[in-house]
Amino acid sequence: MKRLYLALLTLSLIWGMSFLFIKLLVVDLGVWGVVFWRCVFGAVTLLLLLIVQNKLKTVKRLPLLPIFFIALLNNALPWALIAVSETIISSSLASVVNATTPIWTILIGFTIFSSKMVKMQWVGVLVGFCGIIVLLELNLFQLFQNNLLGVGTMLGATMCYGFGAHISKKYLQDIPIMVISFSTLAVAGIISGVVMAIIEPSGFHSINSMDAVISLIGLGVFGSGFAYLLYYYMVKEGSAEFASLVTYLVPISAMIWGSVLLGENITPHMLIGLFLIFSGVYLSSYKTKTKKEKVVKKIAV
Repeated sequence: MKRLYLALLTLSLIWGMSFLFIKLLVVDLGVWGVVFWRCVFGAVTLLLLLIVQNKLKTVKRLPLLPIFFIALLNNALPWALIAVSETIISSSLASVVNATTPIWTILIGFTIFSSKMVKMQWVGVLVGFCGIIVLLELNLFQLFQNNLLGVGTMLGATMCYGFGAHISKKYLQDIPIMVISFSTLAVAGIISGVVMAIIEPSGFHSINSMDAVISLIGLGVFGSGFAYLLYYYMVKEGSAEFASLVTYLVPISAMIWGSVLLGENITPHMLIGLFLIFSGVYLSSYKTKTKKEKVVKKIAV
């Protein structure tokens, strides 16, 4: 258990700092430059691991269409939206909004993928949306100001993650995790590279400082490469429920990193909103918990 908790803490610190790295890189690299180089650094890291483990042959036979859409919805598009968001709002606030991902995943599953929801899950969704409203500081005028664009693009990223999760579950269930991770990062790198060539061609040669290289190592190698290994280690050695606890820790670590290294303010509205979002995520997992309890009772009987 000590190793599992150490992995959980390490992953929360890595993913929390990812918001900080995006904030630093987007100024020099541009939105699509951040996405492209993040994909490149992450894909190269996983490629080397696949070569070392002699698993590169498994990459050859993959369902290309699902891989393309998952790369678009789990990597390229949400990472671009996050980068846009962080040109407007703080990295701390972006990480708090990112914590709504489980709520959007449940809603997308209900509306599009025919998943069922119980009353407690609806309560969780409502509480989560109350948290988003609190993040906007209950100010209707802000709905027409910059915060809406910053929070809105971040919410768009969480919706992309929701779609990507369901498509992955439906079409890539039998494919090894590292193969999925490498393949989607590689395809996302191609997508973002094409877009960058059209919109921001300067992004290809904009890495001109050691700070940018260090940030990309943190964001790509660790945040998009080794982070996957830590996450799936926790799923394998612990459980999916244990691994999902990182959702609660990432915003906290991101707020601490942002405050210490960037001097960002942690406002009461952010803390209250974060509490409501966490409460919503917890209540939204009611269905899963109920099923698990029933299974345990059957085994006990």
